[in-house]
Amino acid sequence: MFFNSIDFAIFLPVVFFLYWFVAHKNIAAQNVLIVIASYVFYGWWDWRFLFLILFSTLTDYIVGLGLVKQEDAAKRKLLLGASVLVNLLFLGFFKYYNFFADNFTRAFTLFGMSINAHHLNIILPVGISFYTFQTMSYSIDVYKKKLEPTKDFIAFAAFVSFFPQLVAGPIERATNLLPQFYTRRAFDYDKAVDGCKQMLWGFFKKIVIADNCAIYANMIFNNSGAYSGSTLVLGALFFTFQIYGDFSGYSDIAIGTSRLFGINLMQNFSYPYFSRDIAEFWRRWHISLTTWFRDYVYIPLGGSRRGAWISIRNTFVIFILSGFWHGANWTFVIWGFLNAVYFLPLLLLKKNRTYVEIAAKGKLLPNGGELLGMIVTFSLTVFTWIFFRAENIGDALRYISGIFSSSFFSMPELGIVSPWSIASVCAAVPVLVCMEWINREKEYGFKKQARNKCVRWLVYIIIGMMIIELGGGQQGFIYFQF
Repeated sequence: MFFNSIDFAIFLPVVFFLYWFVAHKNIAAQNVLIVIASYVFYGWWDWRFLFLILFSTLTDYIVGLGLVKQEDAAKRKLLLGASVLVNLLFLGFFKYYNFFADNFTRAFTLFGMSINAHHLNIILPVGISFYTFQTMSYSIDVYKKKLEPTKDFIAFAAFVSFFPQLVAGPIERATNLLPQFYTRRAFDYDKAVDGCKQMLWGFFKKIVIADNCAIYANMIFNNSGAYSGSTLVLGALFFTFQIYGDFSGYSDIAIGTSRLFGINLMQNFSYPYFSRDIAEFWRRWHISLTTWFRDYVYIPLGGSRRGAWISIRNTFVIFILSGFWHGANWTFVIWGFLNAVYFLPLLLLKKNRTYVEIAAKGKLLPNGGELLGMIVTFSLTVFTWIFFRAENIGDALRYISGIFSSSFFSMPELGIVSPWSIASVCAAVPVLVCMEWINREKEYGFKKQARNKCVRWLVYIIIGMMIIELGGGQQGFIYFQF
């Protein structure tokens, strides 16, 4: 079920009504309702996926109970290993089987040997990478005794399947989300209003920004050989705003929806395109995944505390794993590798923590150095998105070579798009940038509003009208494929 669909527009009010007007006096009833609603939401794509998420839930629930009863170190490691192995096997089979089979075949072909590897017609379960990492983190935290395992299966099932963030995050930690299913939730009008505002902003980013940009990003990337270098740059910029509007828009809708039910989710984006270096970008982009790899891979490998070579190794490991997490394609690996290359000088020069606070904090405008840093970081990010978007490495390289041709200096071919669509993007992107710059010290880009009630409602109406009038047609969320 898509957030930007009629189905969800009916589903959400029904669940909200039952949650606050039927099950509001009983925590267990609210949790049961959340589990049922979440399974309906997830099963809307394909009911067969429900068995997979149920098995993953049962596995980590049982492992958690086993870990609390077991004091023997070897047996505890065995239980944790079982949890990690089961989760990774499911993820590996559904997401990576054909990738490894194809590359295995090609590797033997290089040595003059011909082998046949079976290619399976596997349907990728929506959001499997997200809930797999979420359940694994529970088992790891219980193993490390950072968290007491739950005996409440319904609460645990609600934690794993909570529908707002089930299929595209944020990837929540059990230490934050699970305890919220133990405590009584009372309706908070201010929190609900704030949630609706964040949802509205998320729909604006998805429907107006991402869906409009997607039309032309797809057109240019799918026919890159037919366009000039300047048009290819335009295509890369379209995709840059598409992926941000799409993914951060989803996160805003998920976090806002959760607030309607009295649940707080972690911030997943913090204005990454205002970053002044690539280290800051990765502290602000897909925060839940970045911190997951930091806590469960980078730090256990030694982080940056064991010398320069270990730091270099660990940096490349987490960035390449992050790329591979996104999909079974070498383009994602190259994307991760390039980000590691960008990050490495900052790490070695110990400047990766230079920019911890948001740009121009407490000021209206950035200074010259900050502005230059934002432009350079944004440009480097746009370049890496070419690999992320391309179908394969060959297409990415051809796209880049097309940019760095004599046609780079020609005017972009705006005739490929309708004047209305160009006007939509030209009107919407400045609104996005300005609103997020104004709110950059807040949790989301629509947080700060005018004190005057009439002005506030005028802004809401304008944003709502832009969603209705400038929407680019229903497009799927990019990160559903991950």
